Amino acid sequence: MPHSNIQPKTRTHARTLRRELTKAEHRMWNMLRGFRGRGARFRRETPIGPYIADFAWLSARIIIEVDGDSHAMDAGVKHDQKRDSFLLSQGFRIMRFDNNDVICAEEGVYLEIERALTQYLLPEPQP
Repeated sequence: MPHSNIQPKTRTHARTLRRELTKAEHRMWNMLRGFRGRGARFRRETPIGPYIADFAWLSARIIIEVDGDSHAMDAGVKHDQKRDSFLLSQGFRIMRFDNNDVICAEEGVYLEIERALTQYLLPEPQP
């Protein structure tokens, strides 16, 4: 008997995506790991229903997406709208960042994420 609503095909695809992070996703992962000391527990390429979130902090219901050029195309926009609608109905908050912003404006992206997560994070450890 399955223990979740995740299809085996989705789970296998997520496992493949975890092994094949893009440059921007790798940078985002390193950035999000910096929040671990403050209580954030993000997971990479996490299946949620029929979809796979780039990064998800499940207990806080936060998803962070790193979007490439395909998300700007009509098909990508429609897919994202359908996907976001499902994820929002499941109680998730979604933050989206463009690949270029993650790579070229890393500090700004970090600060935007930190502001959005403030209510969930533990205080910064004092030296």
